[in-house]
Amino acid sequence: MTEDEVMDSSHATDLRVSDIEREPVIERLQEAYAEGRLEHAEFDMRMHLAMTAKTRGEMAGVLYDLAPAPVPPPGSPGRRPALPGDGPWDGAPPTGEDRMLAAVSHAIGYPTLFVGPLIMMLLSGKRSAYVRRHAVEALNFQLTVLLITIVTFGIGGMLYALTWIVAGIAAVIALTGKSFRYPWILRLVK
Repeated sequence: MTEDEVMDSSHATDLRVSDIEREPVIERLQEAYAEGRLEHAEFDMRMHLAMTAKTRGEMAGVLYDLAPAPVPPPGSPGRRPALPGDGPWDGAPPTGEDRMLAAVSHAIGYPTLFVGPLIMMLLSGKRSAYVRRHAVEALNFQLTVLLITIVTFGIGGMLYALTWIVAGIAAVIALTGKSFRYPWILRLVK
């Protein structure tokens, strides 16, 4: 190595970090937390460090002991099969943002009934097949409960207490990166 190359490599860690460089680090921390590699307190501390890091050297310290996220080869037992509507993912796991938006699709049905899942399907569903699948499922669930309430002249409204529990379970499952299907609902929207 020449003296200039040594000087260039030492200055690379002094370069300021951009928001674009933060995103993969934050996603990797979320994945490591979901994998059980980080405890909650350590996850919070590292997230804070990633968000406040000013240089690439400080950012590198956040992931120093975490291996890159494993990606199983296509067709292996650790990789789920591609689902219709996966689009460019082709079975790849959803990002942390996708998992969060999918969970919101279920939870937003509490205060908004079917309107929130419909908006999530129309807006966030365009950029992510994973979010769209969850938003469509939440929308169909809310529409089914609304139709039951209308047909039973309001008596079915007692179901709404149960829907909060089921939608909460669906939101938690969405956060784990898995698909969820509500039982016994009408699939009005595909």
